Amino acid sequence: MQEALSSTNRRNVIIAAAAAGAATIIPHALAASASEIRPFRVHFPDEAITDLRRRVASTRWPTRELVSDATQGVQLATMRKLAQHWHDKHDWRKVEARLNALPMFMTEIDGLDIHFIHVRSRHANALPVIITHGWPGSIIEQLKVIGPLTDPTAHGGQADEAFDVVIPSLPGHGFSAKPTAVGWTPQRIAGAWTQLMKRLGYQRFVAQGGDWGDAVSEQMAVQAPPELLAIHTNMPATVPDDIAKALAAGGAAPAALNAEERNAYEQLDFFYKHGLGYAQEMSGRPQSLYALEDSPIGLAAWMLDHDARSYALIARVFDGASEGLSKDDILDNITLYWLTETAVSSARLYWENKLAFFAPKNIQIPVAVSVFPDEIYAAPKSWAARAFPKLIHFNRLPKGGHFAAWEQPAAFSAELRAAFRPVRN
Repeated sequence: MQEALSSTNRRNVIIAAAAAGAATIIPHALAASASEIRPFRVHFPDEAITDLRRRVASTRWPTRELVSDATQGVQLATMRKLAQHWHDKHDWRKVEARLNALPMFMTEIDGLDIHFIHVRSRHANALPVIITHGWPGSIIEQLKVIGPLTDPTAHGGQADEAFDVVIPSLPGHGFSAKPTAVGWTPQRIAGAWTQLMKRLGYQRFVAQGGDWGDAVSEQMAVQAPPELLAIHTNMPATVPDDIAKALAAGGAAPAALNAEERNAYEQLDFFYKHGLGYAQEMSGRPQSLYALEDSPIGLAAWMLDHDARSYALIARVFDGASEGLSKDDILDNITLYWLTETAVSSARLYWENKLAFFAPKNIQIPVAVSVFPDEIYAAPKSWAARAFPKLIHFNRLPKGGHFAAWEQPAAFSAELRAAFRPVRN
């Protein structure tokens, strides 16, 4: 039964083409031409939701961690609370309705079907922006900023600060197709994103990203197509070579660092020593993660363990605290990974990547940086200025972490308006 259900999900996902107000389920293969942009809708069968709940309810739990904190990993109490909410209260159909209310599309680029959201502003001369999510994120991360960016006058901004917003799903993530051959690196994705924006008719645009979204956006900037005016990042690659060598040696921070640089060094040192387990496994042996495709609780725990500050926030949420993310926010994203069966296919991006993630990439076009304090590391302005010779915006925010657009959408949207103001004509 499980094999039949899995095949149904893979074949349909479910994709529907909207025509004359009706929806017809079709497979990916019915595109008339490779460059066609096809309307997209999603609806998973009831059996997939039932199967998910059954698996959550039948979880074989480990014993409790032997310490009173999170130093052994994602805590049992947090996961039990997550499982209870997932089984009893989470409503995936609300997520589908929210997604289907947006203009969503599919198009083939470089032999792969790419899914994307495309919302045009009602304001004249809106600046097109392509926003890229990371792992363990998805398009769910960016849903809260669509309104503030496309309709700034309804969210404290000005009409001349409006954006047309394009939000694609990374290959092997969410509703985009899973690569069937190696080679989908950040560089290749960057080229595909430029092709997507040009296919949409944009002759000038900007790009934004954090996590893998930063890697892709920075590679777009390295490739520097003439249509790309600037990029914005909330997780910039700025670590100087001498700092990277000191971190690799595992020693104390160099004495010459100022307070901002020392804080970044200590954050990176902690991450490299305590937070890289998931990245090492996915970059080295992504195909070994079969358990993530078979157990929703296993998948959820793996995703929650991304970084210490994000996990601490999520644990507080499931303890009942009011934070930038809600229980449903967190489960919306995890459920998307589960239903699209993309745990392993998304992990392969780590294997594909051969770039040093935090090393400067010699970008020569304008770059804007927003620093959220609970990011993996809060980039110092001195490092950013060295990494990006055309730094057009730098700001340190008082609150927020790795999932900035998701957690702090108002501040994130305000940052994009300010960041790209210098390149608007």
